[in-house]
Amino acid sequence: MDSQPQPNSHPRGEPSLIERLGDPTGLRNSERKVAQLVLENPGFVVNGTMAAVSEAAGVSEPTVMRFCTSIGYDGFQSFKLALARALALGIPATISSIQPSDDLDTVSTKVFDHTISSLDRARRFLDHDQVGRAVDAIVAATAINLAGVGASALIAQDAEQKAPLFGVPCTAPPDPHQQFMAAATAGPGIVTLVVSNTGRTQSMIQIAETAHGRGSTVIGISGEEDAPLLAECDIPLVVRTIEDTDMFTPTVSRLAGLVVIDILATMVTLRRGSEHLGRLSEMKRELADYRGRFG
Repeated sequence: MDSQPQPNSHPRGEPSLIERLGDPTGLRNSERKVAQLVLENPGFVVNGTMAAVSEAAGVSEPTVMRFCTSIGYDGFQSFKLALARALALGIPATISSIQPSDDLDTVSTKVFDHTISSLDRARRFLDHDQVGRAVDAIVAATAINLAGVGASALIAQDAEQKAPLFGVPCTAPPDPHQQFMAAATAGPGIVTLVVSNTGRTQSMIQIAETAHGRGSTVIGISGEEDAPLLAECDIPLVVRTIEDTDMFTPTVSRLAGLVVIDILATMVTLRRGSEHLGRLSEMKRELADYRGRFG
């Protein structure tokens, strides 16, 4: 039996096949040549024979087979199947960086690949236990204060828009001073949700520390597990994406953060029960009527 995951899935918290190939630790030098070929031309490998792959990599066919077994597969065909599944999620940014000479078709493909593979990475590493704790805190809250700057502010503002789903007042002041004042006047029963992809923005760390000191339950969303921000939070949510400083790289951390907000809002809505769902349905109907009359 194959040891690879099921289609379009990976064990939670484990790197994807493509990510594993980017770290050749444990492979022989000859096997690393096969890994490099896969990274440079995965489509060729998916559609090629073992003989073709061995020739292109400049190694023997037994070396190709050893490479497959070294990374956990029981043969060349099972490895190719796993590779095809991985490619269905898009080529990670590590091997699809955008070049100034790329045309529109190439850029479009690379941006989609980068986004899809990055969101998959966030999904695989998201700690559902911590998400559950965040849902519990929001369900028990009387209000939610949200804070973020830059791209993270957009995530906070999106959460504010979802106040009807959360079922409690939500505020996302655009000004950091207002965010701090909200933190300084927070207390038990109020959830403070702070968003910072790096987790190192000093104003956000101060807001989390201040709110925590006032007795507010602080939820932090960051892309780094060791982020100083998360050390000040009661409930840390790590949203790992494929983010770098390449000027052409799309800000997928923002997209992943929005998805996490959607998860929280959806779960809170479900937890609040049928009465809450009924009010939301009525609001949706009235909103549709409002749009029909006023555009």
